[in-house]
Amino acid sequence: MTLNATVARVTDRIRARSQATRSAYLERMAKAAEEGPVRAHLTCGNQAHAYAAMGEDKEALAAGRAPNLGIVTAYNDMLSAHQPYEDYPRLIRAAARRAGATAQVAGGVPAMCDGVTQGQPGMELSLFSRDVIALAAGVSLSHNCYDAALFLGICDKIVPGLVMAAATFGHMPAVFVPGGPMTSGLPNDEKSRVRNRFATGEVGRDELMAAEMASYHGPGTCTFYGTANTNQMLMEFMGLHLPGASFVNPGTPLREALTVAAVERAAGITALGNDYRPVAQILDERAFVNGLVGLMATGGSTNLVLHLPAMARAAGVILDLEDFADISEVVPLMAKVYPNGMADVNHFHAAGGLPYMIGQLLDAGLLHEDVQTVAGDGLSHYRQEPVLGEDGLVWRAGPAASQNDRILRPVHEPFQPSGGLRQLSGNLGRGVMKVSAVAPDRRAIEAPARIFHDQEAVKAAFKAGEFTSDVVVVVRFQGPRANGMPELHSLTPVLSVLQDRGLRVALVTDGRMSGASGKVPSAIHVSPEAAMGGPLARLRDGDRVRVDAATGRLDVLAEGFEDRTPAAADLSASAHGIGRELFAAFRATVGSSIEGAAVVV
Repeated sequence: MTLNATVARVTDRIRARSQATRSAYLERMAKAAEEGPVRAHLTCGNQAHAYAAMGEDKEALAAGRAPNLGIVTAYNDMLSAHQPYEDYPRLIRAAARRAGATAQVAGGVPAMCDGVTQGQPGMELSLFSRDVIALAAGVSLSHNCYDAALFLGICDKIVPGLVMAAATFGHMPAVFVPGGPMTSGLPNDEKSRVRNRFATGEVGRDELMAAEMASYHGPGTCTFYGTANTNQMLMEFMGLHLPGASFVNPGTPLREALTVAAVERAAGITALGNDYRPVAQILDERAFVNGLVGLMATGGSTNLVLHLPAMARAAGVILDLEDFADISEVVPLMAKVYPNGMADVNHFHAAGGLPYMIGQLLDAGLLHEDVQTVAGDGLSHYRQEPVLGEDGLVWRAGPAASQNDRILRPVHEPFQPSGGLRQLSGNLGRGVMKVSAVAPDRRAIEAPARIFHDQEAVKAAFKAGEFTSDVVVVVRFQGPRANGMPELHSLTPVLSVLQDRGLRVALVTDGRMSGASGKVPSAIHVSPEAAMGGPLARLRDGDRVRVDAATGRLDVLAEGFEDRTPAAADLSASAHGIGRELFAAFRATVGSSIEGAAVVV
């Protein structure tokens, strides 16, 4: 199938934009690769320190002829998604021995759960944790003992941070090893209904707690289609997972078999063998365009609009909002997974999941097939699904038809003709909106603005009954430079209730919404941010603001707006407590949200 003209044009534009940075990056990676297997350059004393505790693997490590795999793990048992990783190192070491290799835990990285910190001071560290993860993974791999890396991570900032590190060590192969989603619990629409009833005082905390515990009930990734599951999709579309690995539940024989296969594959693609696949060659502009296509086709998390540019820059590739917008125009929305629909990721997987979707998009010319992946040359590997047969793990052709067209549809009969994200620009700056869950008649809102400097003030105004007419709620000084750009997830029930009451409501913010943000039109990541004197700092209560996803406009309709003195905010409360004082240097040096809000690239 001929590649779609817009996909080709965007890819060429990214390639041209990135020519200098990508060339310099590849030159660095080639130089690192030319030095040969890294352990050969360590002294005997260096190596003795590294192998002292490795027991039965010490002899193979000292000989230096077998591949040594470095495990970078984000394990903790506070994240349900990451709890299954507790036993992975043992499984990986045993699988490596059987494959004629060795494996060591190179290091651990922190892993925050935004579900725990939503609405709490700790959320102001969440975005920065991505760069800390990249730094920690870099320290882990700096011992220079490894021929390939296995990255164990799933959730919101963890996968982007690990990809940034993998790209930085791009002369080495890297395989990402998922853990899978928890089994289905309380339906997501019922959980949302209870949250909204709690916001209006109709139910108490006991009922809310019971609903939340019934929804988040066991090991594995949360089952709605937020940032964590969008990350897993992305790793398949970009060729860093084994095919079909993303959405297999933890604790199952197939899950274990896929982990063993990931180890075997990592051992087989090092520079010591005949199928050397450094991650620098996988993470090119085509892989990132494929990631953008997956994001649009699934209606994925808005957080990836921040993370993809940061990941790409680590590999010398420069993405811009226009790339997201142009890809969105030609990629249809093929999936309805909560919050875009009632199904969860287990239902999506059962309906055909990623193998079906990737096959459909390849046949439509909407994906680059001619890419390198950890599975082999060509994205067509990812049309296949893994199964356990009599002879163990095998891959077979994925489903030729959707098993449930209320969840997953063919590329030519989609839920919507275009993807889930829109670029917005105007005299208030540039931002994005996720529209896949927003009703068409709600995608253009014009109303007076109410200005707030934090989400608690919005909730207080709601409880006081102050919202009685159409409104554009503006929450500013929430960008990365101001306070680390926390998610404003707790606004979702409040704004949803106002909309359900018949008001026309929109949100405009230089902050983030949850990766699972839904039906209220929200212009987010607005840049330049208010803390940098951006246009949002000049808004006043009562200014008429228009948010229009159809035309891609974000404007204030006020005379003399440009001549106003920007407002200032007291940001001292975000400077201390819950570790925030440790991140002053991050807040002072972080880049704009348009460029990924990154510190380390």
